[in-house]
Amino acid sequence: MKITKLAIPGRKVALSTVLIAIAGLSTGCVSQQEYDKLFETNMSLRSQNQELTNLVGSAESTNSHLQGSASDAQGVISQLQSENSTLRGALASSQSAFGNLEDRMNSIQIVNLDPATDQALSDLAGQYPGIINYDSDRGMLRFVSDMTFGSGSDSVQASASDSLSKLADVLNSGAAGQYDIQIVGHTDNERPSSNTQKRHPSNMHLSAHRAIAVRSALGQSGVDWSRMSVTGWGENRPLVANNKGKGTKANRRVEIYLVASTNTGVQDASESNTAASVDQPTPAATNRPKIDPTK
Repeated sequence: MKITKLAIPGRKVALSTVLIAIAGLSTGCVSQQEYDKLFETNMSLRSQNQELTNLVGSAESTNSHLQGSASDAQGVISQLQSENSTLRGALASSQSAFGNLEDRMNSIQIVNLDPATDQALSDLAGQYPGIINYDSDRGMLRFVSDMTFGSGSDSVQASASDSLSKLADVLNSGAAGQYDIQIVGHTDNERPSSNTQKRHPSNMHLSAHRAIAVRSALGQSGVDWSRMSVTGWGENRPLVANNKGKGTKANRRVEIYLVASTNTGVQDASESNTAASVDQPTPAATNRPKIDPTK
């Protein structure tokens, strides 16, 4: 007799026994031995059927779990995409604001100086090549901070005092007297030392204090206080990329711009009587003791 086998995952059952047993039943003559074998086969098939049912249930559970995980992953992806879109929007707004500030800054740097003033400033820079750089296109003098101030200090060094005194002479002569003067301080991005922070808590403070010190030096040399304004940009307007951890000399500077005057000529009588005492620094302010930033 040909033996036919039923294929079930992990198992093979001989059907010959089943066929023989059924044949015996059909004739009505079945021995106890054959009946026992048939019963055994039946129980085995029931067991295998239960195992297969369990495997199907496990597979369905795994599939459901995977589908749930995929759904969760898609939710996370959607959330990240939303956050990324928000961050891109914030970055675009920040870049726009930064561009607007630069435009405003550039707008005060473009001026056509009269030839006499332009030549006088060029000659002054030529006398102090290590301290002053002159940009004729922008009507701007750039003082190198490392030559103008001590490290971490806003006290003008003696080597720079003479150049500021000469600049005051230029600003008070001829056509130069028609311009307003904008003094802008800058630093690199190195954090001030703990000792420096006692007087200048941040680079923003240090840059503004240095601009104020230059204004004081010019005012004491005779430049009208009402012509001069100060700004401190801290580390936010570098000329070159900062060299992290080592400082960047080119970014430590004070820039002086000559711009068209916005003075209306109107002054309150009470202000005219007190302007000198308010604008000019007190002796205590001009003779502050220098602090060694390395200590």
